[in-house]
This record gives sequence, C-alpha cells and structure tokens, in this order.
Amino acid sequence: MKILVTGSAGFIGFHVSESLLEQGNEVIGLDNFNDYYDPSLKEARNKILEKFQNYTLYRGNIQDDKFLDKIFKKHKIDVVCNLAAQAGVRYSVTNPLTYEESNSLGFLQILEAMRKHNVKSLVFASSSSVYGGIKEIPFSEGMKIDKPVSLYAATKAANELYAHSYNHLYGIKSIGLRFFTVYGPYGRPDMALYGFVKSITEGKTIQVYNHGNQKRDFTYIDDIISGVISSIEAVKEGKVNYEIINLGRGQPANLMDFISEIESALGKEAKKEFLPAQQGDVSQTHADITKAKKLLNYQPKTNIQDGIKEFVNWYLNYYK
Repeated sequence: MKILVTGSAGFIGFHVSESLLEQGNEVIGLDNFNDYYDPSLKEARNKILEKFQNYTLYRGNIQDDKFLDKIFKKHKIDVVCNLAAQAGVRYSVTNPLTYEESNSLGFLQILEAMRKHNVKSLVFASSSSVYGGIKEIPFSEGMKIDKPVSLYAATKAANELYAHSYNHLYGIKSIGLRFFTVYGPYGRPDMALYGFVKSITEGKTIQVYNHGNQKRDFTYIDDIISGVISSIEAVKEGKVNYEIINLGRGQPANLMDFISEIESALGKEAKKEFLPAQQGDVSQTHADITKAKKLLNYQPKTNIQDGIKEFVNWYLNYYK
C-alpha cells in the first residue's frame, strides 16, 4: 500500500510509519516539525525513517490546502493515516487558536484533499479525552461525548463528526481511534512518564497533580501500533464504513503505582510535590476495548512494568 502518514515525525506517527515501512509499504510522511517540544527529537525519529528507501517526507502544514494538493497530485495514495495534531490537554488552555488551526481546520483540509482526489480510506487519531468528566467506567464508544472539559477534547470530538459527515456525503471509509495515554520509546517530552524520568534522573522534584489521586489507562506504543495497522488494513479492504474505536490497555493504573514502577526501573526514589488537579484534566480513564478486539483483533500485551522498563532503557541510552 501507499499510505500518507501525517505527523510522521511525531511520537505515534513515527512508530506507525516505521512499522508500515518494515512491512514493505510505501509511506508518504508529512510533518511541520513545530517547536511545541524539542524539534531535535522529531528530527531523530525522522532520521530513522529516512533509512528506508520507500519513505518520502514533506515538510509543511496540513492546514495548507495548496501544499496538500501537490502531495495528492504527485502520489496515488491508498490510505490516509492522519496523526498530525496539536497535542496536549493543558497547552490547549493557554493556546486555544493553535488547536483550532491544526486540529479542526487541518483535519478538514485533509478530508477535502481526499474528496478532491478520490481517496476513500482514512484512519485518524481521536483521543480518550473526548469522554470528559464521564463518571461511568469503563468508557465505551457509545457514550455521549457532548461535554468535553478541554478545547483539545472538543477538537477531537469535532474530528469524529467531520469524518462521519464525509463518510455520509462522499463515501470516505474511516476509523477514528481514541488513544488512551500512549507511552514508550521516543515518547513526547510533555507526557508524564518522560517528565518524571527526566526529573528523577536529574534529582529534581516531580509534580504530582490531584495529589496523586488519578488513574490512567496507560497503553504501550507497540500495542497502539498493532491497532493502527489493523485499522489501516480494515479501511483499505472495505471491512468497515465508519467506526470509532477505543485503543487502550483496558487495565488502568493508579498514578502513584505508575510512579513506583518508574522509581523501581531507575533504582531511585522520586522527590514529590503534591498539587491540586490542573484545568482540563480528568481524574480517571479506562477503555472498554471490546469493540477493538472484535473488529481489529486487538490484543494489548505489554504491562506497565515492562513498558516503563523499555522507556527508561531508551531514555538512558538516548540521553547518555
């Protein structure tokens, strides 16, 4: 297959691209290498991808329709995997317009390019944050998500609606994947695991929000990638029309237990500062992965102990 992966230098986009390339597919990568976090990490990921002959990179923004038009004209794309987005719940509180441009307008431009160039298969990143403050757990795809507690979540919920309308109007088959707290090697510096490991290794105090009373459905990157690849195959083969699917571990962990596993992997106790909950944060996430198992044969395999060890080993080697 020839797959356009937007956000190819991002955390999930890099791993998806690498997996697709290893399988012998052709990947058209697109990324703007913005400075939301250190672009050198994005360059390092991209350097790995550029070792593959069947990889082509374009640097630019998905909200630029002329830029997208050139790519779609030059390449006969089979599937679009849209992982480009402005990430981060907390950042959306202070930088809302960035999310409107990248996540809303950018996603609409992707859909328009697909419509114009008759590309009928789409996999895109949604987020567990769309569930907002729903108290009922686990979170299942049929729940109403009309009360987001961050703008980031609102843009992701809007993406699902955009994709549904383009499926109805133009027959674009799509799967929206609600990712649950993804972590692993080459992960994002703004994520908790990265920040905790960095601070602990440097002897600095870690900030523990909501006084540690949080649960997260931490999901290892390899498990996420298996679900994304299965989704790409499903839309390409016409097995689905329009679906929203949770991708999580299905086994949430207490934040304090997560921190204990980091301390164990590093062999060092963290200095902790306990703080109130931050704006936009939710107290717990828990994915119902029944649908993913049924439609994608999704079977997450990595527990947090092994996943954290893998990340710590990568981090210590990368920053040696």
